[in-house]
Amino acid sequence: METSSLVLWFDLMGVFFFALSGNLLAAQKDIDITGGLVLGLLAGLGGGIIRDVLLGVTPLSLSQPVYLVPPLVAAAVVYLLGSFIHRVQTLIVAFDAAGLGLFCTFGTARALDHGMPVASALLLGVVTAVGGGLLRDVVANEIPAVFSGSNLYVIPAAAGAALTALAVGTGTWGPVAATALSFLVFAFRMVAWRRQWRVPAPVRSWTVRDLDVLRHRERSVFGRPRREGSPGDGESDGENDDDEGSDPGSGGHPDGGRGFRPGRRR
Repeated sequence: METSSLVLWFDLMGVFFFALSGNLLAAQKDIDITGGLVLGLLAGLGGGIIRDVLLGVTPLSLSQPVYLVPPLVAAAVVYLLGSFIHRVQTLIVAFDAAGLGLFCTFGTARALDHGMPVASALLLGVVTAVGGGLLRDVVANEIPAVFSGSNLYVIPAAAGAALTALAVGTGTWGPVAATALSFLVFAFRMVAWRRQWRVPAPVRSWTVRDLDVLRHRERSVFGRPRREGSPGDGESDGENDDDEGSDPGSGGHPDGGRGFRPGRRR
């Protein structure tokens, strides 16, 4: 059903993309490189560890130390190239979506490979996809994308898991199918974020407009995408991002505006 080399490389790619999202989130929140590495490890390895613990096997990230390499590389990439990054919010969502697509497909395939029923495999595929991001956002004091209510997150992962189970059941699972399904989930997630597709509110009488009013000060990085002429990425509409007590001539940044300013163009 799956080859070990295929699973390894795609799994490492998913870890790398999720780790990049964790390090970029740390940069946006002015967390140091150590904290960025921690967020990258949580995002990249958390979902797989939860999945393997539920399967009753030793987590791959613990049995194979090579899984520690992508978070280290991601931390180095963001540290060295962070000053050239301007659209941080978009990159965080994009890398998160790439990891989502890879993990929901291979999480489902791994669960089926261990003899799990289809329903259980679908659940583990979704847990693999959203678990790491959930841990990352909670530790970073960010509203998790799965709970933000601003766009679709679990649904793309569930769709990818269902299509993976179908591919495995029909004997079409392989490198081509895995790549296509991962890209499909990535595209689904990005389009949903860009166009702000939503699911119904938990209470029937609530409206999206009402929820937007209640969340008008919400600063989740997974919120409404930036539009032309709007404030920089990661900023909420109508909110001033300047730090209190900073020099008015420094652009609201304690280092005089010379440091890494996520989401702002130089």
